[in-house]
Amino acid sequence: MLFTISGKHTEVPESVKSYAEEKTEKLPKFYDVINQIEVIIDGKEGSKEAGNIAVEIILRAERKKIFVVKEKGSDVYACIDLATHKLEQQLKKVKTKERDEKKHRAR
Repeated sequence: MLFTISGKHTEVPESVKSYAEEKTEKLPKFYDVINQIEVIIDGKEGSKEAGNIAVEIILRAERKKIFVVKEKGSDVYACIDLATHKLEQQLKKVKTKERDEKKHRAR
């Protein structure tokens, strides 16, 4: 599985990189055919208002399946947590749907 992290308008500290990698490495247990995870952290230019950080996680799986989650907030760690939680929910939903379709086809 390929993991990449990048920053727009900001430098991504090593602590944030390791935190994002730690959180996203748990995703294959929800959907086991993941090929690539890309995390993009956008520290928007301007004032230090609430909501000035955006985290986008793009997950690519087999058979050209792409999952995208975006989260905005003032704390990068909280944004990563919320985005991975949303992604977990998406992956669980798709996995359940695929299992149900497989059961129905077998009948």
